[in-house]
Parts: sequence; C-alpha cells; structure tokens
Amino acid sequence: MARPRLIRLAGALALSLAPALASGFPAANPAAICLAVADRAADAHGVPRAVMRALTRTETGRAYGGALQPWPWTVNMEGAGHWFDSRAEALAYVAREQARGARSFDVGCFQLNHRWHGQAFASVEAMFDPAANADYAARFLKGLHAEGGSWDQAAGLYHSRTPEFRNRYAERFARILSKGDADTGPVTLAALETTAAPRATAPEAAPARRRDRIRPLMLRTSWTPPNAQAVTAGGVSLRILRGGASALVGRTAPLVSADAAPLLRAARPLID
Repeated sequence: MARPRLIRLAGALALSLAPALASGFPAANPAAICLAVADRAADAHGVPRAVMRALTRTETGRAYGGALQPWPWTVNMEGAGHWFDSRAEALAYVAREQARGARSFDVGCFQLNHRWHGQAFASVEAMFDPAANADYAARFLKGLHAEGGSWDQAAGLYHSRTPEFRNRYAERFARILSKGDADTGPVTLAALETTAAPRATAPEAAPARRRDRIRPLMLRTSWTPPNAQAVTAGGVSLRILRGGASALVGRTAPLVSADAAPLLRAARPLID
C-alpha cells in the first residue's frame, strides 16, 4: 500500500515543479528564479543587473541560505505579507482571497499590484509568471530612472512619490545594492551611473498605468484612505489624497532595523 502513496506524492511534486522546470529555472532554489529573471529583464531593457537584483530583494527579501534572498511565490494581501513554498500554493491563496472580494494585492518577484497593473496581464497566473513580472518591472523602472536621474531615486519612485517614503526606501535599496551578492560583488551607485547597462533591445516606454506606491513587503499596506480619488494625468493613473499628507497621519511605523532579518512567513500587518 505504501508504493501507490509514494507514486501519488511523486506526481504531486512533479506538478508543483512543472512551471519552474518548463521555464528553465532552478526548481530547487526558488530565490534563484527571481535572480535569473531579474538578469534577463535587466539585459533586455538597459537596467544594470545589480539594480534589478537589489530591487527584487528589497521587494520580497527573506532569510534563505544565510542571506537576504528574493522569493517568487510572495503575495502581499491588503497589508499582510505571505511567502509560499510553491507557485500552486500562492495561486490557490490568491484565488480564495479574490473569491471573498479582495482586489488590491501584490504578487511575484517584483510585487506588482493587481489592482493597478493587472490590466497589463491576461490573468493573475500570467502576472505571477516570474519572467513577465520582471520584464514589466524593468520597463517601469527604466522610465523612472529617466525621471529620477539615478537608480536609487528610480527605486524610491518605484516605491512611492511621497518624499518621506520614497527617500527611506531609496536608502534601504542602496544598502542592499551596496552589499551585492556572490555574482555581482559589492556595488556602488556611482559605478552604475557611469557604466552603460547592457541592452539587448531598445527599452520600451514605461507602462501607461501604474500606482503611486509599489511598496516592499516590509513597508507595504494595501489600505486606501477614504478620501482618496483616482485621477489620470498624462496617461498615468494616480491615487491622489484630498487633504494632502495629513490624511496619512498616524499610519506610519518604523522600518525593520536589519536588512537581512528573518521575515516571518505568518501573515502580519506591514504598514508604511
């Protein structure tokens, strides 16, 4: 009786790994999936590899193998971060939450928000695809670099247009970037700005629709103030707070102090 059970377990494991195997990604190390697609998207859109690698770590980083590593099966659901062991688990969770009415949530290596960016993808499954997720993020970030003038400012704008949150995020991104990894080694922003990034194709324009805040899991909340309104300016959709910064008073919390601190998988409010 044990043999049929083992066969069933082996079959279930094969199905859970199929998306990674089919894409040529290393299934044994989910963190490597985000790094692989980060490199591909960086090369395609003229973004330094080190920048994309640092961004995915800033967005989804968790302690793995003794270092801060990105995680492809990450969901931020209305302010609570979740790291799942497989793509199937992450998709099942999102489906359950959508069934109860959830609409604003962030997925994948670069934490794209479904409410504000979902129209660019055929489905949640497509949005979760690591390669598609990274490609969209790289195009967006490239446009923000042209606006902000540096990669740390581009990362800050990826997070928020509110100066306080933008600058705080840019500083954390720069710290993660400076540490590099086994492939890039230590990285300096000055070197990135003076060295041309590889480009396989001409960069596309930044996506026309974006949300003002694409926030990392340790800072993010999907809460929308009751006095928020959506406007469109220059083809870009933004959420504007009536009443200015005062609408956010009392809704800030300090950053986690250690960049590589282990992140609990259990859901918890993640509030900026």
